Amino acid sequence: MDSSKNILLAFYGDDFTGSTDALEFLTRAGAKTALFIEPPTAEQLKKYPGLNAFGVAGKTRAMAPGEMEQTLLPAFEKLKLTGARHVHYKVCSTFDSSPTTGSIGKAIDTGAAVFKNKCIPLLVAAPMLGRYCMFGNLFARMGIGSNGKIYRLDRHPSMSRHPVTPAGESDLRVHLSKQTTKQIGLIDILQLSGNAASLKNDWAQLVQQDFDIVLFDALYQEQLTTIGELIDAQANEGTLFSAGSSGIEMALGQYWNASDKLQQVKEWKHPGKATPLLVIAGSCSPVTAGQIICAKAKGFEEILIDAPAVCDNDVESIHAAIDKAVECLNNGQHVIIHTGGAGHQQTANLPADKLGTALGAIASETAAQSTVQRIVIAGGDTSSYAARAMGIEAVEMIAPLVPGAPLCKATAPGSSINGLQVNFKGGQVGGENYFEVLMNGSLN
Repeated sequence: MDSSKNILLAFYGDDFTGSTDALEFLTRAGAKTALFIEPPTAEQLKKYPGLNAFGVAGKTRAMAPGEMEQTLLPAFEKLKLTGARHVHYKVCSTFDSSPTTGSIGKAIDTGAAVFKNKCIPLLVAAPMLGRYCMFGNLFARMGIGSNGKIYRLDRHPSMSRHPVTPAGESDLRVHLSKQTTKQIGLIDILQLSGNAASLKNDWAQLVQQDFDIVLFDALYQEQLTTIGELIDAQANEGTLFSAGSSGIEMALGQYWNASDKLQQVKEWKHPGKATPLLVIAGSCSPVTAGQIICAKAKGFEEILIDAPAVCDNDVESIHAAIDKAVECLNNGQHVIIHTGGAGHQQTANLPADKLGTALGAIASETAAQSTVQRIVIAGGDTSSYAARAMGIEAVEMIAPLVPGAPLCKATAPGSSINGLQVNFKGGQVGGENYFEVLMNGSLN
């Protein structure tokens, strides 16, 4: 693939919202990056000249281990063929997974079989997003890009009660050991206080001790630069496979900026206000529920849909939501279409593929019949399916609005979504005024 000779990093995200997170931090670092729905062909890459990095927004977070392996094995083989310096399996910064759903252990096992690295770096901490790792334990702020309280993961009010993968363990080594038999070492927060040489020695010792995976602690954003330097050095022996949150992109990006491999983007063109904004939310997170309440107080029109009926392709329910949304949008009103938010167990138990596909179809048809130019899709588990139903081939970042959820431009050939501004956000992302920020296009 001639178009990919200068690819510094290729990542495979376990869902769409998490993938836009990685897209953001690579783009901020100055890497020209595109995010695809499927592993791109050589012909597709030619349509995006000058790429330094690219990602694939997968949907493995909602899959069983067997299906994950069937999906990831050919995907990793295709990413390996690009000759990228780094290939990263990107997971949610709250490590959403279990032995039966979205197994990060299975993803690591599959990547290890393809790339055959001596040792796989694992970085989950992302201080900019309010994610911190101390002595192997993950802590998370309530609401990415907010001022919410910080909780140990197994005591987090939202993640400990996640409807599919509730966090019952904060020690990531213990959590991951239930998903893989690989041995997991740790470079802890005290070791990070040393210099780059001592960190390199700590890594070498863990490799000599036959640890297959090494988890990195991190508390402060600046610590990621040192981690990035260490990780990048391992790629001198060939493509390096890693796993973790967008902390990987932050760490490598910061190191590449510090070493002048990339020039950080410091100024962004203001995207302007949405005229009007369409929000479609399938999230069951209490963070998103609070954002909906706040938006309603700001004058957003609320359209509550019957999620089980929509999943069953009930034409009357679907068209009723579309018709009302189109009417409001064409009258200049901002609109939120949602499924009821947090606390609705009936919605939480619905299959993500059916709900996400239905929401994506509603977004496409609403866009086709209205003047809307900016669309927000809220919901990590449903986003990958929604993006596919919207006909999206790839997205590229155009502005940072909320950390972890950039505003993007969609390429969607033959779809009403083509050329529109899109924003995909996970349930935990943003403060209460999130939708108002997207409405105003307020630069971060």
